[in-house]
Amino acid sequence: MLHGFVAQEAEQLSAIDPALGPVARQLEAAVADGKRLRAAFCYWGWRGVGQPDSDALVRAAASMELVHAAAVVHDDLIDDSPLRHGRPTAHIALRAAVRRRPRAVAAARSLAMLVGDLLMSLAGQMFATSGLPAAYLARARPLWSVLARELIAGECLEILRTGADPDTTESLKVIRYKTAKYTVEQPLLIGGALAGAGRRLREGYSAYGLPLGEAFQLRDDLLGLFGDPERTGKENADDVRGHRPTALLAETWRIAGDGERERLSALLGRRDLDAEGLDAVREVMSRLKAPDRIEAMITERVEEALDALHELDTPPYAAAALTALARSAAVRLS
Repeated sequence: MLHGFVAQEAEQLSAIDPALGPVARQLEAAVADGKRLRAAFCYWGWRGVGQPDSDALVRAAASMELVHAAAVVHDDLIDDSPLRHGRPTAHIALRAAVRRRPRAVAAARSLAMLVGDLLMSLAGQMFATSGLPAAYLARARPLWSVLARELIAGECLEILRTGADPDTTESLKVIRYKTAKYTVEQPLLIGGALAGAGRRLREGYSAYGLPLGEAFQLRDDLLGLFGDPERTGKENADDVRGHRPTALLAETWRIAGDGERERLSALLGRRDLDAEGLDAVREVMSRLKAPDRIEAMITERVEEALDALHELDTPPYAAAALTALARSAAVRLS
């Protein structure tokens, strides 16, 4: 469904002019992979109200994946990440289309930005044309502006705090707005709103979704530095080279001594960081048991999410699915 929708849009874009072919291919590449967690949370937000399975709802839920695809293209562009799912990111892949143009690198980055913009527009289109009754869509439409505002706030906070002295509280705020809300909470709330969820259930979805979304990103931070690149599809050095405000770095900095902070300061943000330098950062983190602290934070948040879920009055099949999703979001290798 998602692939077919985007393929059709890519074909229509290419039909405008053959030169748009590389851009159209990046639209399709943006949805080629992924865990589809956001669509799943939206779906179970609907089913948790007691609504039946519905093809129209599945189409509406799939639009959440286009929001994610847009965010990924923009995030890779902001971070200048070279790889995603083991393939060149959009702004790297599009260099081939403009290699003979003046300022080719900047031109490729501009094209990637527009790919991300188009994906976000397509998300709204897919949602609006899902086939659900207009009254259902109207209940959920206000949440879209909240989703966009909070996602952009998180991205902006990450940019503003990149390179600053690491701080765990600030890092967790970035995580909450950049990832947690649009990954779990908002898809659940949108699915619930489509289904006509009451206030108590909506509050329960937030109580479940926020800590679980934070656990998801905390796992991402660990995998980003200590995971297997063959599985994650990303370079281990990205967060260190970018001096990004991750909770892993913040916890390391918080418990580090003066000598360890001096060592980290010499390595963080270096675009030429090599494998030896990356290993030195990992060594400091491991010696201070910062990864163990992040694991504990993940466990705490998953337990908080599941406790909230058990308080909800949802059908058993929905509770079972949301329990399984909580496990798969927080315990993974990619």
